[in-house]
Amino acid sequence: MTGDELYYIKDAVAKGKISGNGYYTQKCHNFFKETIGFRNCLLTSSCTDALEMAAILIGIQPGDEVIMPSFTFVSTANAFVLRGAKIIFADSYSNNPNIDAGVIEELITPKTKAIIVVHYAGVACDMDTIMDVANRHNLFVVEDAAQAIDSYYNGKPLGTIGHLAAFSFHETKNIISGEGGMLVVNDDRFDQRAEIIWEKGTNRSAFFRGEVDKYSWVDVGSSFLPSDVTAAFLFAQLENFQKIQSRRKLLWQTYNEGLKDLQHIDDIELPKIPDYATANGHLFYLVCKNIEQRSALISHLKDDGIYAVFHYLSLHKSPFYIADNSNRLLKNCDKYADCLVRLPLFYELHTQDQVKIIESVKTFFE
Repeated sequence: MTGDELYYIKDAVAKGKISGNGYYTQKCHNFFKETIGFRNCLLTSSCTDALEMAAILIGIQPGDEVIMPSFTFVSTANAFVLRGAKIIFADSYSNNPNIDAGVIEELITPKTKAIIVVHYAGVACDMDTIMDVANRHNLFVVEDAAQAIDSYYNGKPLGTIGHLAAFSFHETKNIISGEGGMLVVNDDRFDQRAEIIWEKGTNRSAFFRGEVDKYSWVDVGSSFLPSDVTAAFLFAQLENFQKIQSRRKLLWQTYNEGLKDLQHIDDIELPKIPDYATANGHLFYLVCKNIEQRSALISHLKDDGIYAVFHYLSLHKSPFYIADNSNRLLKNCDKYADCLVRLPLFYELHTQDQVKIIESVKTFFE
């Protein structure tokens, strides 16, 4: 909490409009355009909603194929499954949980419609390679940037490279509103329709701007707008954007420096940040040598009063997916599902507590 969340919520209520697309929604939109450089953005009730809007905008139809990483949250897949797409899962890199850009092209078929990239832990995927493949095969690219606010690829903000991008402001993210998200539109072909889909398939926003004399149902859509109360909370966070990010990046660097000697232990990995990417302090993880070691580490930390957790299970092995698909071997995704453990990282984490965590991890491996 920055301290101003409740003040802005009270102000939103006093303004008399707490439904979607109100005063604070526009304040947030302007912040992202002016501070980060997003050309067009729309707040949503969640990152899941933003991904669902992306699936509608790029015209996903039953039978279309969509390529994405298996090591991701289920929303990445669900948004496209809901439109009838068949999901084609790709493996991660051996030293990075992101989608292996080198295997994407071999997965493309005449039915492929889009590539969905997930910037895991806020670390950029290899976007030059991915965009080159997409452009040569006339495919759309959607960035699932749920974890990637304030992170960059060769100096470009993540979320500005693909045709569309989705961000999350869930309470587990760097900048939060409890539940919340945002769609970023980088291709002007989608500008007008994105707003219509956002407004339940109507041209209501154009009506309120005086561009049409009445509004009506003109397209598919849904109630993707968040309440202006949610936007008011988010704006309080955005006003402290640099303060929050500076703290989180310091915590990330402290972990990286304090645990770097673990890399000399066989099969223990720390996050690898490619030359083209940055770390935004979203999460810090270790990759153990096997699931037994990870379970023992989590148990050891728990005994020390430290809550550490694993992350995603590979979606290609999920009961929902495997029922209708062959179980392809994606060994790197499975490695991260079995071996990755996340350490506590949040704004209010005290320095002395982080020192305790580092020492407990080192004691375990020693």
